[in-house]
Amino acid sequence: MQSLKKMWPFGLWLVAFYCVWLGLVTWGNEWSSLRSHWPIAMAMALGSYVAGSTPMGGGTVGFPVLVLWFDMPGSLGRNFGLAVQSIGMVSASVYILSARRPIDCGLLRPAILGALIGTPLGAALIAPYVPDLWIKLTFAVIWCSFGILHLIKLRELVQTEGVSDLWRGWDRWIGLTLGVTGGIIASLTGVGIDMLIYATLVLLYRADLKIAIPTSVVIMAVTSVIGITSNAILARINPSLYFMDPEVYANWLAAAPIVALGAPFGALIVNLISRTPTLLAVSTLCILQFVWTIIQEGVTGLALAGAVGAVLAVNGLFHLLYQCGNDRPILEDLPFELPNGASSIELADIED
Repeated sequence: MQSLKKMWPFGLWLVAFYCVWLGLVTWGNEWSSLRSHWPIAMAMALGSYVAGSTPMGGGTVGFPVLVLWFDMPGSLGRNFGLAVQSIGMVSASVYILSARRPIDCGLLRPAILGALIGTPLGAALIAPYVPDLWIKLTFAVIWCSFGILHLIKLRELVQTEGVSDLWRGWDRWIGLTLGVTGGIIASLTGVGIDMLIYATLVLLYRADLKIAIPTSVVIMAVTSVIGITSNAILARINPSLYFMDPEVYANWLAAAPIVALGAPFGALIVNLISRTPTLLAVSTLCILQFVWTIIQEGVTGLALAGAVGAVLAVNGLFHLLYQCGNDRPILEDLPFELPNGASSIELADIED
């Protein structure tokens, strides 16, 4: 009973959302639109589960479904991802906070501040000028890199417990940098900041997945609200430059009631079962969508080399983070034995 009582904010959120959604559908007479957009609603049933149970926003499924399957522009996939995550990821975040799931506030707070800066700047000054193919490739590169990271490090990641304090003194600057950078990436693809926060936590901070995944969900929720709000305002100011396709709203209306429950369901289930099968399956899909994008878009030559090089570069950055997160004493790696079987040595004892 105590557990149910503390979930009242989540219940209140669901009641408020479904009342507003039902009002929008009824007032706008959108029933026929809902019927015609059922495929995206079904796709987001999977997308919302992924969003709540992994460090990946629902746009990770929505973007390729709309852009690769339905052959729609990358800008539409981005805006839909931000819009649908503003419900699904927010719903999962309300559940996470209500259930008192652990999150890393030290890194999250400055990251939110950074997202408040980077997301609107990216939406206003960068996103409108990036070619559609680049948006698709950026998305593909980010999540292919995520997939490779997990296929290499998954066993170690799922065994980690707690979180290291090695880099705690740098929380403010690391979080702010991740927020600004991730906000700009999210303004292009609709996702990305969640992966950056997650990768930093598990590689640099050696954080438990029970901490890293909820933290990534919350930052993606905040960034999604900032992103879709920024895009909506910009579209009103200058519709020709910041065009927002009406299909974004139609797809959102169909998918929103699904993700409002699907994302928190994923956040619940992931605490009851092993994360390994879900992360393995999602990581494999991330790599496959990169291949799909390359084939679908006919990417060859320098563009293909650039995309593959970008995947290698991102994974190189992941490896650097992992090495920086290694908190073993440097002396453990030196090629000499300590005198007299000693287990430690003072720096003052080492002479030039």
